[in-house]
Amino acid sequence: MACSIFSKGGLVSDDVVNTVIARRLSQPDCASSFLLDGYPRTLPQAEFLDRTLRHEVIAIHLDVPFSRIVERITSRRQCPKCSHIYNLLTQPPKVTGVCDFDGVTLTTREDDCEEVLRERLEAYEKLTGPVIAHYAKSCYYRIDGTLPPSEVSAEIERALESCAAPALR
Repeated sequence: MACSIFSKGGLVSDDVVNTVIARRLSQPDCASSFLLDGYPRTLPQAEFLDRTLRHEVIAIHLDVPFSRIVERITSRRQCPKCSHIYNLLTQPPKVTGVCDFDGVTLTTREDDCEEVLRERLEAYEKLTGPVIAHYAKSCYYRIDGTLPPSEVSAEIERALESCAAPALR
């Protein structure tokens, strides 16, 4: 059920997402650390995560203006056969419109059109603003997501090191 909602760009209910997250976090490979991308998206999800964990959350907010997000996502293409993802701006295929690996014609996801993206981004802003405020009181880092990938990565590493450093003392 959740997969079909995700594939159409919809948001799954907090109860469903929280159940999936709790199940995944109970696995042995999550015992010492893990990364959640795009979760929590709502304040109830953040509160659920806080109750579920035995340690403080390190929140990293990759801040990117809506116009850049729309530009990036509307440039995304995917191979329907091997699922490889391209971006016409940053990682284009060698031959326009064709997968480098299997020669299949690339497709665009239904929800990668500008109209749908703008609706999703407006909903995201309304739902996620309170989450950002919630975590801004603790180990929260705002990182400029428009920087080159290597700089974003370096900023994330610095943030994680600064949160881990007190725990190591």
